[in-house]
Amino acid sequence: MESGQTLPLPADWRDFFALTKPRVMTLVIFTGICGLLAAPGTIHPVIAFTAILCIAVGAGGAAALNQWWEADLDAGMKRTAARPVPAGRMDRTSARDFGFALSGGSVFTMGLGVGWLAAAILAFSIFYYAWIYTVWLKPRTPQNIVIGGGAGAFPPLIGWIAVTGDITLMPVLLFLIIFMWTPPHFWALALFVQIDYAKVGIPMMPVVAGERSTRHQIAAYAVALLPVTLAPWWIGGAGVIYGVTALVLGLVFAALSIKVGLRVSVPSDGMKPEKQLFKFSILYLFVLFGMLVIDRLATVQGWQ
Repeated sequence: MESGQTLPLPADWRDFFALTKPRVMTLVIFTGICGLLAAPGTIHPVIAFTAILCIAVGAGGAAALNQWWEADLDAGMKRTAARPVPAGRMDRTSARDFGFALSGGSVFTMGLGVGWLAAAILAFSIFYYAWIYTVWLKPRTPQNIVIGGGAGAFPPLIGWIAVTGDITLMPVLLFLIIFMWTPPHFWALALFVQIDYAKVGIPMMPVVAGERSTRHQIAAYAVALLPVTLAPWWIGGAGVIYGVTALVLGLVFAALSIKVGLRVSVPSDGMKPEKQLFKFSILYLFVLFGMLVIDRLATVQGWQ
């Protein structure tokens, strides 16, 4: 080492925590809890805690594997350059090993403590995000978010299975809600960070198909999402509290998406409508799934 050079500081616990994408994990944990609490039946609190912990740790492991694989791409994008691996605070091998340890540990613990069906779905969700989306879809097709959206849709399904031990139509609908929500949510973000994706050659929809096509697809998915969110009410899996909430939220989400979809040219407003849609989409999912739990509680208590 030449005089005057210093070695980078070793990674600490904050860097390992950052690998788990904690902001994304918040939504994963919340929808997993909602799936668990909305499911019919009862579950021991310790088993319930174990299930949610495994969902969170598994998601964190998949996120670490994503950052291990995409370290070079992350280094080229302003939005992700400060992550532990591209910033030089952690070597790629450590990120990889951490990701595999979290992933394997979460699946094994889920199987032993909760059930092997839930563990199998958790394992597939990790594989879906870390391999199908990260390695295969993302660098190859602008449909990466559409198909890859399934990766973030598994938590409520897993939470439901943890209670019931089987897969029925209702948890599948919860999966489909997040699956359909993901494209308008993520493409709204992609519209105002598309320069980053273009710079590193990631074929996100705005980069490949252009802004106009992306805007139209955002509106189309938001409109198509509305009947999917109402389906739990229609089949009797949720009551009027959830149904009315889904209708109101869906109409607002669709209106904001159509506003973005109809913009032919974007004035110098910093893409304010697109940013509004992105922020609302996060609130939308939290409130929708939260009301699903409240609806279930109201039904159990005989309030509806």
